[in-house]
Amino acid sequence: MIELSDDGLALVTTLKMAGLTTFFLMIIGTPLAWFLAKMTSRSKVFIEAIVALPLVLPPTVLGFYLLIAFSPQYLPGQIWQELTGQQLAFSFSALVIGSIFYSLPFVVQPLQKAFEQLGNDYLEAGAMLRAGPLDRFFTLVFPMTRASFITAASLGFAHTVGEFGVVLMIGGNIPGETRVLSIALFDHVEAFNYSQAHTLAISLVIASLVLLSAIYLLNHQPIKSKKVIR
Repeated sequence: MIELSDDGLALVTTLKMAGLTTFFLMIIGTPLAWFLAKMTSRSKVFIEAIVALPLVLPPTVLGFYLLIAFSPQYLPGQIWQELTGQQLAFSFSALVIGSIFYSLPFVVQPLQKAFEQLGNDYLEAGAMLRAGPLDRFFTLVFPMTRASFITAASLGFAHTVGEFGVVLMIGGNIPGETRVLSIALFDHVEAFNYSQAHTLAISLVIASLVLLSAIYLLNHQPIKSKKVIR
């Protein structure tokens, strides 16, 4: 069996965390974005502000309050410990839950914008053809907003990979459990191991650049005009 180095374990933990977080973000973010896109009441602005709060809130602030909530002294942490028998704070599960909160706007906002631009004409046409809500979503909405789904998933994944403040506050630095690439990079800098820090940093820069380039390329694909049959 191949034994991974500390950085290798950090890479595996990071990819596992980002993958699970993105999966749950798409499940949670899609109906939330749909709800906000169709919402017309004045409270919509307040809900949008709450969703977007991680964009402006210092990560350590969010991490601090999540750490308190995850501790056994408070209800979320108590419920988790009763159900699983394990402490939530400083665990891999805490990383995933915290990442969902922190990366939520990167998934919700692209999807909400796509749903708002889609309008209601196609949905009304589908309803006239007696298509159910789920049928209309998967046969009309999803194919027409596929690029936005890819963008949302990619941004959620990339943002989760780059997290530092939140994961450090709620997960600590446990090798093979909560130590991710951003923390590993910080450890190398603290130890004046700049060569290894350069390797991790440039790898993250290149991976982020490739991912963003792919997203922009996808969003700038020319729309093929349909021929009108006369």
